Amino acid sequence: MPIPEDVTGDEIDKDVRQELQSLPKTLAEDVARNLVMVARLLDEDPEGAYAYSRIALRLASRVAAVREAAGFAAYANQKYGEALAEFRAAKRMTGNTDLWPVMADCERGLGRPEKALDMAGAPEVHKLDKAGQVEMRLVAAGARRDMGQLDAAIVTLQSPELAASSVQPWTARLRYAYADALLAAGREDEAREWFAKAVEADRDGSTDASDRLAELDGVEFLDVLSDDDDDEDEDEDENTDEVPGGGADGDAAADEPEHKD
Repeated sequence: MPIPEDVTGDEIDKDVRQELQSLPKTLAEDVARNLVMVARLLDEDPEGAYAYSRIALRLASRVAAVREAAGFAAYANQKYGEALAEFRAAKRMTGNTDLWPVMADCERGLGRPEKALDMAGAPEVHKLDKAGQVEMRLVAAGARRDMGQLDAAIVTLQSPELAASSVQPWTARLRYAYADALLAAGREDEAREWFAKAVEADRDGSTDASDRLAELDGVEFLDVLSDDDDDEDEDEDENTDEVPGGGADGDAAADEPEHKD
């Protein structure tokens, strides 16, 4: 697949660049450029990101960063079995547990929420940083919901991180998940409160908490542009009726200024 000329490969993280040093220089550059494309397209064009990840994987399957990138690209395309295999390979290569939460979420995607819950209670969770532990909590709550255990999902999300007043990168998503679980359990007033708190923390618009809050408040969004277009159409119809003949000649006649005798 073609890669834009402005993509040099130098855009990748320092740690990934260091991993690629085990490869011949030209090969390392090719792999790096494909990894840049994966990162660039992952959110807006998951299928494109996946295609570039397969090229990188074909070129350097023994590089952990490549296996991880391939995993995320597969995950973004809901290819959970493939993603899990790539994440497991990356974990074997590095011994790092950072991918544990997303691996558990792949188990959910494969219809195995019980396995995701087992992973949530595994020793690897204690090795995660705070962000990773919060992510694991979100996955565990999702697994509970998959199993129809709404009350358990709510309890799973109740944590010091949820109650904290300081806003962290995970705060909006955690509050949103809690609000959504409350709503699913029929606790609408509490859900509204937590959707509002999620809106406060969602500075980059990573959730649709504001829309969910508006929906609970009964706010309806009108398509203003469509209304304007309808009004314009009505005006045109009225003008057509007033000007004999209508059409282009009629419009021209209507635009002509009146001449005084």
